[in-house]
Amino acid sequence: MSLWTANEAARATGGTAQGDWSVDGVSIDTRTIQSGDLFVALKDIRDGHDFVAQALDKGAGAALVSHIPDGVAADAPLLIVDDVMPALEALGRAGRARTDARVVAVTGSVGKTSTKEMLRAVLSAQGRTHAAEASYNNHWGVPLTLARMPVDTEFAVIEIGMNHPGEIAPLSKLARPHVAMVTTVAAAHLEAFDDLAGIAREKAAIFQGLEPGGVAVINGDLETTPILRDAARGFDLQSFGEAEANDHQLVHVSLTPDATICKANVAGDDQLFKIATPGRHFAMNGLAALVAARAMGADTTLTARNMVNWQPPAGRGTREEITLDAPEGLTLTLIDDAFNANPTSMLAALEVLGAMQPVDGVGRIHKGRRIAILGDMLELGPDEIALHAAIADTPFLTAIDQIHCVGPRMKALWERLEGDQQGIWVETATEMSSQIHKIVDAGDVVLVKGSKGSLVSQTVDAIRKMGQSLR
Repeated sequence: MSLWTANEAARATGGTAQGDWSVDGVSIDTRTIQSGDLFVALKDIRDGHDFVAQALDKGAGAALVSHIPDGVAADAPLLIVDDVMPALEALGRAGRARTDARVVAVTGSVGKTSTKEMLRAVLSAQGRTHAAEASYNNHWGVPLTLARMPVDTEFAVIEIGMNHPGEIAPLSKLARPHVAMVTTVAAAHLEAFDDLAGIAREKAAIFQGLEPGGVAVINGDLETTPILRDAARGFDLQSFGEAEANDHQLVHVSLTPDATICKANVAGDDQLFKIATPGRHFAMNGLAALVAARAMGADTTLTARNMVNWQPPAGRGTREEITLDAPEGLTLTLIDDAFNANPTSMLAALEVLGAMQPVDGVGRIHKGRRIAILGDMLELGPDEIALHAAIADTPFLTAIDQIHCVGPRMKALWERLEGDQQGIWVETATEMSSQIHKIVDAGDVVLVKGSKGSLVSQTVDAIRKMGQSLR
């Protein structure tokens, strides 16, 4: 069964279809487009109309355009609309309207992508599940996800993000979730907000799109929880957290080098669940996913059992072994957390590193070390230097042998480090990458953490190039 026929897409968007085509997917990127996709010619840094001919040559079933681009035949399979972006929104709205799926929308300063992927993993075991790709959570990512949703979907997981005020409410109203969740509110994107309360109000706007009788799931342990509670009035409110006053409580967390073992009380019932990667923050995300899945109508015990199937996506705490010298099997452990960073997620990642066990006696340096390579945390506003320096006060730092810092903001942390723990500071990730062979060694556990814009992912690539990844 096709995803969209020409007539269906034309009715949804109010456009004019050329040809009697059908498509099996929707794409905005010719680099990843699949045969049979509808190519959406969005305008961003480049005008997508410049790539329509290429998309059709690569097998696109049709293209969504506002005019016939140069180099494209007059009778090519097209859907011609007044404006492509509103047409994509209309297609997403129609995709949402034609399915009987139970929909959950997830937002939060930290953990929304991990929680979304946990929900994908656990709900997939209980029904046909559709979820956003990667971090498709913005003004084009949400309608694109909805437009891609098959008619027979039973569970849909929509991630909603923001950088500025006023972004979340319209996306939630487009998704019309039955369950809406705020994972947490933390110091992220403070450049665009006056304070944490402003971030909380924007996150709480996700409840504006809830369907009648919907469920609002909130973190009950936050300074800003009252703001979330006020915004969720009129809906079934479910709180989760470590405090006993929550409807669903995280009772105990145990970290091992390979896993996070969790005990939770979910609506009065004890549940044990295991996450196949270490991280106390993953435990809270797991509880949030349990609560949201329960609100979606999924079986809670089966959800808890299947939590072990989730693995963090690349750049978000993925752990891998790098073989440095294949004949002798000398390895180091790399924790790739180079996709995103704010003070909350930084402390969580450092706790994970502190719980890891390096291997002694295998490298140039006899003692295996816990090493952190930390890049700038971006979009933190006027207090960004103080927030970077404050990392030095976290108790987890005492277990970390050496910390190397990248970027002008992270220099504030580096200047507070003492003795052997103070590694090197460099301005750019390129400089750090060029020295990586001097910094890490067999037996080490190496965390690379920073905002995507700090480009510390270059350092991850440099470590992988030292040997062979055994992910």
